[in-house]
Formats: sequence, C-alpha cells, structure tokens
Amino acid sequence: MAHEANKELVQRLVEAVNRRDLDALDHVAAGEFASAARRWISPFQSSFPDFQMRIVDLVAEDDTVVAHFKCSGTHRADWLGIGATNNRFEDVDEVYIFRVENGKLVGATGIEDNLSRMRQLGFRFDGPTA
Repeated sequence: MAHEANKELVQRLVEAVNRRDLDALDHVAAGEFASAARRWISPFQSSFPDFQMRIVDLVAEDDTVVAHFKCSGTHRADWLGIGATNNRFEDVDEVYIFRVENGKLVGATGIEDNLSRMRQLGFRFDGPTA
C-alpha cells in the first residue's frame, strides 16, 4: 500500500505543476525539496507558460519512486539567458528519482534531455570553446 501512496504523491506533484498550483506543493512535498521545487517551477513556467508533464511510468520501492516523464512547452520568455524563440519542444524525456519521508516528497535527483529540448527550441551550438 505504501508504494501506491508514494506513487500518488508524484502524480499529485505533476498535476500541481500542470495546473500551475504551487500552493499544492505543500500537500505533497516538504522541507528543502518543497522550496527547491518552487524555485525551479516558477521561472520555468514563466519561460514556458504552456509547459506540461505527462507521466510515462512510475516505479516504487521502499521510500523511493522512479518517474519517467515526457514534457512539452513553448518558449515564450527568457530561458538560460536566451530570449523567447516561440518554438516548441515536444515529448522531452525526464527521469527523476524521488525520496519519500513521512508521506511527503523530500528529495529528488533527475536527468533531463535538455540537449533534445534545446535543439527543438532552435538553440544553436557552435561547439566547444578552448
């Protein structure tokens, strides 16, 4: 039962992100993780106001939930120092490992395919500099 409750926390986090409901974070996250999530989500949603996450898979064991997401959004404001391109990224893969304590998400480590995201947005890469 705990595994399903832990997966539900991640589902509720995604729903809150997709609804732009940062107050809902208090119901699913705690401590520094909740603060860090706010610091990440708010500016990202400003840059990509139609940003959406879709859950592909959730796997839970003990106090850990591994989540695979597909994310999409349109670049409408500055991101990483690059002004709005009005280009869209679609189905960019993200994988996060969430840690749960006392019925709340308290930590996460993730991998995002930002290279695919940047290419879809039309960001130019001139290669490495020495």
